[in-house]
Amino acid sequence: MKLTELLCLERIDLNANVINKNDVINYLIELMMVNDNIIDKNVYKQEILNSKIQNINEIIGGITIVYAKTEVVNKPGISVIVVKNKIDYDSLDELSTRLIFMIVMPEDNEDLYLDIIQQLSQMLMDHNFKEQLINANSPNEFLSLISMKELEIEKIIEKPKDCYEILAVTACPLGIVQTFTAAKSLEKMADEMNILFKVEIQSAAVFENILTKDEIKNAKCIIVVADKHIDMSRFNGKRVVMAKITDGINNAEMLLKQAFSNETPIYNFQTETNKKTDKNLAILKTLYAQLSEGINKILPILVATGALISIATLAVSYNLFNISSLVDNVWIANSYVFGNAIQGMVVALLAGFIGNTISSQIGFASGFCCGVATQLNSIYLNDPNNPGILGGIIAGFIGGYMVIAIQKLCKDMPKQFDEVKSMIIYPILSIMIGGLITYLLSPYMGDFNHIIAVFIAEMSLLLKLLLGIIIGIMMTIDMKGPTNKMAYIFGISQILEGNIDVMAAVMAGGMVPPLAIAVATSLFEDKFTNQEIVMGQENFLKGLLFIFDGITPLIYKDFQLVRVTCIAASSIASGLVMIYNCGIMIPQGGIFVLPLMVHPLRFLVALLAGSICGGAIYGLWKEKSDK
Repeated sequence: MKLTELLCLERIDLNANVINKNDVINYLIELMMVNDNIIDKNVYKQEILNSKIQNINEIIGGITIVYAKTEVVNKPGISVIVVKNKIDYDSLDELSTRLIFMIVMPEDNEDLYLDIIQQLSQMLMDHNFKEQLINANSPNEFLSLISMKELEIEKIIEKPKDCYEILAVTACPLGIVQTFTAAKSLEKMADEMNILFKVEIQSAAVFENILTKDEIKNAKCIIVVADKHIDMSRFNGKRVVMAKITDGINNAEMLLKQAFSNETPIYNFQTETNKKTDKNLAILKTLYAQLSEGINKILPILVATGALISIATLAVSYNLFNISSLVDNVWIANSYVFGNAIQGMVVALLAGFIGNTISSQIGFASGFCCGVATQLNSIYLNDPNNPGILGGIIAGFIGGYMVIAIQKLCKDMPKQFDEVKSMIIYPILSIMIGGLITYLLSPYMGDFNHIIAVFIAEMSLLLKLLLGIIIGIMMTIDMKGPTNKMAYIFGISQILEGNIDVMAAVMAGGMVPPLAIAVATSLFEDKFTNQEIVMGQENFLKGLLFIFDGITPLIYKDFQLVRVTCIAASSIASGLVMIYNCGIMIPQGGIFVLPLMVHPLRFLVALLAGSICGGAIYGLWKEKSDK
C-alpha cells in the first residue's frame, strides 16, 4: 500500500499550533478521528504513551514518527503535522522536531506498518525532499510531493542478481526505523558512487533482502552495520567491514570506501559465540535509555536550583551591594535557602522520573517514595553519608521494576479486580516493598558515594589533572554516545556532593570541540571549502553555548582526524579546568552561566588553550579541500 492511499487532505496540517509532546499526540489523534480511523482516542493515547515513540531526529533531522499497536484502531491511516517553530521532544540531546507523522494500524497488520516505515525512511533520506515537505504551502502540494516521490522510487532499475560488488547487513534491536534508515543511507550513497549494491535488513520483527550464498560468494566485501547479534558464519573467508548502526546512517561513504580497500581484513568465523552477551547488551541499552530520560527530566530543576544558589554565593563572595553574608539581605538568603531546599528533593524526583519511564504513573509514585527512603538516614539519624544521585538512580530502578514484578504476580487475578489492582495493590505493595529494600541498601550506597566524593574532593593536583583528562576523553570519544552521557551524568552527580569542579570539566569538554573546529577553519582557510569555513564560524557560537552538534558535518568527512582533534582539545581544556579549581553548579548554559562560575577567567583560559591546540592539530593534519 502506498503512502498516498493512507493520507488525506483532512489529516495534514502544515502549520500546527503545538508546543510540547502531549499537544502533538493529542492533535495527531484528533486528525485521525476525522475519518474514524480510531475507535477510542483515550485508549489509543495511553497506548502511545506506553510505547516507545520512534524519534529519528538523530537519523534524518527534524523527523518524528509516532506509532502504537492496539485493537482500538478501525482502519489504517496516517496523519501528519508540520511545526514551523521547532519543539523539544524530551530528548537528552536537546534535539527538536519539525515534521511529525502518526501511523495508525490495526493490531494484526504489522507487515503494512513495516512497509510504510520503509517507504518513509527511503523518502526522507533525501534532505531536499524533506525540506520541500516542511515548506509545502498547502495539503494538496504536500500530497503531490509524496505522490511524485513514490513514482520516482518505482522507476529505480533493479540491479542484476548475484552480481553485486558490495553487500551489506543492517540490524538494530532498538527500532525498525534505524535499521531501514541505515540501509537506505548505504543504498543512496552506493547509487551515487555507481556501486552494484544490495543490503539485507534485520530488525526485531522483519528480515528483508536475505543475502544468498551466490551473492556472498561473488561479492568483494560485506559491510555489517549492526548493534545486535547476526549470523556471521556465512561471511567466513570474505572481507568484512564491521560498524555500528549510527555509522551506517552517518558515514555511509566512509564504509563503502573502506569496503574497496585492500587493508580491510578477511573475516574468520569463531564458533564459540556467547549468546548471553547480546541479551545482556539489550538489557543494558534499555536501562541506559531509562536512566537518560530520568536525568533529562531533572535537568531544568538542577539548572534553576544551581542558579539560585550560585547567585547567593556570588553576592556574598564578591561583597556585591554590600552583602557580606546571607543575613544581610532577605532576598539573597531566600535564594540560597530556596535553592538548597529544592535541590534536596532532586534525588527523590530523579528516582520518580526513572520509575515513571519503567512503569508509568505508578512507577513514579514507587520510585519517588524509594528515593525518599534513601534520604531517611540523613534526615533522622544525621548520617553524613548521603547516597546522593547514585541512590536516586538505584531507587528509581527498584521502584519501577518492583511495580512490574507485582503486576506479573497479580496477572492471574480476576478481571473485575483491575481497578483495585491499579489503585491500591500496585502502589501500596511497590512502595512498601521497594521502600524497605531501598532503605536497607541506603547505608551501603551512602558509604560508597561518600568514598567517591571524598576521594575527588581530596585529590592531589596530578590526580585532578588525570581526572580532567579522562572526563575530556569520555565527552568526545564516542561523539554524544553512551560514554559521553555517562560523563555528563557523573558531573551532575557531583554537583550534589559539592565537587562542582567536575561539572565544570564536563562543560569545558563539551564546549571545546566546536571551538577547535572554528579555530581551525579561521586559521587554515586554504584547507577548507567555502561552505566549511562558514560552518566553522557558526561553531564559535555553538561551542560557547555548549552545543556539540556543530561538528557533525565534518565528522562524516574525516571521522578519525576530527575525533582525535576533539579528544585532544577536550582533554586539555577539562584537565586545566580541574587543576584551576573552576566550578559550576549549573549543568547547562555554556557562556551564559560564566558569571555564576567559580574562577570564570581561568575557565576561559582553559577553553582558549584547548581550542587553539585542537584547532592547530586539525588544521595542520587536514588535507587541503577543493574549493
